[in-house]
Amino acid sequence: MSKFIRAILYVGLALAALTFIYPFLWMASSTLKPPGEVGSLALIPDRATLDNYRIMWGRAPFGRALLNSVLVASTVTIAVLIFGSITAYAMARLTFPGKRALNAATMAVLLVPGQLTLIPLYTLIVQLGWIDTYAALIVPYLFNATAILMLRQFFLQIPQSLIDSARMDGMGELRILFTIFWPLARPALAIVAIFTFMGSWNEVLWPLLVVRDQHIMTLPQLLTVFALGGGAGTLGVSLAAAMVLVVPVVAAYMFLQRYFIESMAGAGVKG
Repeated sequence: MSKFIRAILYVGLALAALTFIYPFLWMASSTLKPPGEVGSLALIPDRATLDNYRIMWGRAPFGRALLNSVLVASTVTIAVLIFGSITAYAMARLTFPGKRALNAATMAVLLVPGQLTLIPLYTLIVQLGWIDTYAALIVPYLFNATAILMLRQFFLQIPQSLIDSARMDGMGELRILFTIFWPLARPALAIVAIFTFMGSWNEVLWPLLVVRDQHIMTLPQLLTVFALGGGAGTLGVSLAAAMVLVVPVVAAYMFLQRYFIESMAGAGVKG
């Protein structure tokens, strides 16, 4: 009886996994289909072709947009890891005036919807003359309250004896952070990196507000303009553009998934 129940459980899990993965597989296969086959539900095209990708690359500067997205998302992710860990270390391990106020302010930031700050932030970007510049895409995201709080909670779990020993050896606070805390906090840093990279990579609304030059547009923004403006022409071309958008995120997750799983597993362990 237990084997029968286990078999039913595995079948259910397989169906659930198929439900999640089938749309992605269908999108990937549809990019290789000619226009007449795109509407079919088959995953293997009768006649595979790369015409959809050729048309996509020829109609819009997707290569430049891809490089822009890599530049913006990578810069934001690195900055969030560095600045966020420095702030989290100070909040977790240092004593200074206004520490409680800083903790409260960081929590309060999470309660404010991002849509409420769009107008004042856009006004500030205009006054600084940053419209159609990379600074408008990067600077507003250099600090992330969620990342700071996640890293702070992880840093609080590191024994104080390690810090005391390092200080007795003459190590400064930044050296303690980057040589002791960072190696121990790799799972937490990985999960922060994944979510930050995905959030920056998939951002559409803010780039639509501050960038109008196609040569500075990120990939999601150009894809939105390309699809809604009728530049794609066919569903296969639109799906090819979406595939180019998805692949780097999947690659980043596969590269960091071991640390991601470690972080998720460690979050459920007490003591």
